[in-house]
Amino acid sequence: MDIEKKVRELALQVKAAARVLAAAPTPEKDKALLAMAAGLRKQRDFLQERNQLDLEKARINGLSAAMIDRLTLSDKVIEAMASGLEEVAAFPDPVGEVVRMWRRPNRLLVGKMRIPLGVVGMIYESRPNVTADAAGLCLKSGNGVILRGGSEAFHSNMAVLEVLHEALESTSIPPAVIQVVPFVERQAINYLLQCEEEIDLIIPRGGEGLIRFVVEHSRIPVIKHYKGVCHVFVDAGAEVEMARKIVVNAKVHRPGVCNAAETILVHREIAESFIPLMVADLKSKDVEIRGCARTLALFPGLVPATDEDWAAEYLDLIVAVKVIDDFDAAVAHITRYGSDHTETIVTSDYHRSQDFLRRVNSSVVMVNASTRFSDGGQLGLGAEIGISTTKLHAYGPMGLEGLTTTKYIIYGDGQIRD
Repeated sequence: MDIEKKVRELALQVKAAARVLAAAPTPEKDKALLAMAAGLRKQRDFLQERNQLDLEKARINGLSAAMIDRLTLSDKVIEAMASGLEEVAAFPDPVGEVVRMWRRPNRLLVGKMRIPLGVVGMIYESRPNVTADAAGLCLKSGNGVILRGGSEAFHSNMAVLEVLHEALESTSIPPAVIQVVPFVERQAINYLLQCEEEIDLIIPRGGEGLIRFVVEHSRIPVIKHYKGVCHVFVDAGAEVEMARKIVVNAKVHRPGVCNAAETILVHREIAESFIPLMVADLKSKDVEIRGCARTLALFPGLVPATDEDWAAEYLDLIVAVKVIDDFDAAVAHITRYGSDHTETIVTSDYHRSQDFLRRVNSSVVMVNASTRFSDGGQLGLGAEIGISTTKLHAYGPMGLEGLTTTKYIIYGDGQIRD
């Protein structure tokens, strides 16, 4: 089969179906989401049967235990997929929301209304649950979606699509609004990235290599998120017990995710008393600590940090620690080495906390809280389709609102322009 032709045909089908979806009333979209959730539960055995094909291949190919875990559609994962769709159905519909209105001197009433983006293309790795999550978010926000998962999850992704399509047959929403590229060949991605007339936005989710490949080859705007180099800055006068808990949680809770802390900055005025306590906490959790020269002077047994460590995303039980002179030095370090993902300050100084919020321009900036809260669900957005470190058009965790844009609406009573 001509892969390029088939990919473009799928994109055209999604675009046509998306026009129908964009006009669908909220109750119809919610009915579709609930039908999709029920379908996943009902077809659990079918999903797991197809999932076994991917798991068997993964074992033969020697994939790691962690990778196989991410691939597995367990009862718990399928229930989470279904519950996620129900949660999206319960959230307010952003489409049609008028976010602002103002009156002009000529009496024209001007406003901005939320509308769908159109068609979203998503390229992702490993987890087949993302197929259902992305489909649900795009459907509720009025967008068609064309998905290209990793080859390691091919049978699982196609099975999820089959279940979702069957569920939509009983609703007014056209099933073609959700599609999965049915090819494992790498060139399918290239062809998808050339469909600039059919697809409005590309969202890649995966490692830095995948995202850079997509950015390099796409003719379509891309939401980028290369990596998460997240910082915790322990300020002078920080409440010590609070700072200890935040540092441990930010690094250890789930070290392999993008909102885990990778560098701890410690103000020199608190370093002598705080660093020994922090090191003991982290070492008790088997964290390897790479320290600057001033950190090593306080705790000589640590691994010396190199320049590469300050920009590293470890995604592991490793953390870099640096003693800095003052607040300005902390902001300068984050500006130079950060990835515009998430930063937090632990401080008891209100004015300094406000300066941190104003001067640090990452997509999520926190005061006295763990970086692990940089997540759509934790921030009350519901499920998220990804985290954007691109300032256009969305920034930070992208929930339903991030999958819309706005258009201008104008009310007049016969005005004409002079």
